[in-house]
Amino acid sequence: MNKGRLIVFSAPSGCGKGTMLEEILKDKSFAISVSATTRAPREGEKDGVNYHFLTREDFEQRIADGKFIEHAEYCQNLYGTLSSEVDGRLEQGLNVILEIEPQGAMKIREKRPDAIFIFVVPPSVNELRRRLKKRGTETDEVIEERVSKAAWEISQAEKYDYVIVNDALEDAISDFFAVIRGEQLKVDYSGDIINEVLKNA
Repeated sequence: MNKGRLIVFSAPSGCGKGTMLEEILKDKSFAISVSATTRAPREGEKDGVNYHFLTREDFEQRIADGKFIEHAEYCQNLYGTLSSEVDGRLEQGLNVILEIEPQGAMKIREKRPDAIFIFVVPPSVNELRRRLKKRGTETDEVIEERVSKAAWEISQAEKYDYVIVNDALEDAISDFFAVIRGEQLKVDYSGDIINEVLKNA
């Protein structure tokens, strides 16, 4: 069985990445990596589904033991990607998606340069602002903070392998699968196909 591919998937808030991932994961050859954190579960969150909820002591011990592909601290809480969450699934032939912000993505780049790095952008910053306002859940001040953060994140997109514009969801999903299919057809990952063709030559 061919190994799966590790896919690093980043997008600013308001780009529709949650909806995209929901559609992508309908294809059972894809799985999403569940991050670990030291923060307390929010209402409705389940351990092992939303996050792996760890004590700080446990988290730090796993860092010392080299169990994380990447980890970082945000707002006094630790977050990270456990190797065990990724490697076993890759061996099973699943494509594992890491939904992660650019700083974490670049740490993954250092350790897993064979991963596929995909960045999703909105059609424009103004469209992103419109989408955030449409939610109706945040003040104008918070929205502008999100837009400013998003602009910085989008400036990091050039460090990725692929950029997908999420203007129409169906097109963005199609572009995602086109990227993955193109990667699967690369010579680097086609050794088994070539050997099979040449069998009994």
